[in-house]
Amino acid sequence: MRDTFRVFEVCRGIERQRLRCRSNIANRRLKERLVGCTDWEAFPASSVCQSLFGGWANIDEITFHTWGLSGLTLRLFDHEREEWSLYWSSSDTGRLFPPVVGRFADGVGVFYGDDVHEGTPVRVRFTWSRITPRSARWEQAFSADGERTWETNWYMDITRA
Repeated sequence: MRDTFRVFEVCRGIERQRLRCRSNIANRRLKERLVGCTDWEAFPASSVCQSLFGGWANIDEITFHTWGLSGLTLRLFDHEREEWSLYWSSSDTGRLFPPVVGRFADGVGVFYGDDVHEGTPVRVRFTWSRITPRSARWEQAFSADGERTWETNWYMDITRA
């Protein structure tokens, strides 16, 4: 169960003192999704993360400076199932998106959920990897064909500020 924390070390920081951890984020995102697009856009962001429940939950706010938008992630650990649920919300919609649920194994966290992208039902996959005490990589992928194929459409390289 200890491995479940590994991916969130970058934002756990000094959670016992309940201090906030700040990170810088380098984003790379497909300009269009699920249409065969190969054009990527790069943009900066920053985040502030707060650990809660002794490390069994956390919340972070990410600011996309060039877009004038913010996002919020709430992560909760289910002790009985030994898995995390990750919930996302954006300042432009104000709604909570369906969660992605999963766990960590061998230093990689993989989380799955169902959503709709521009009217198309999609399976969503978040992957946390390259985890160190100071950095991590997050990526998002969509599948519109029942997980036969995946399109990775967003990468975030996160580094503690």
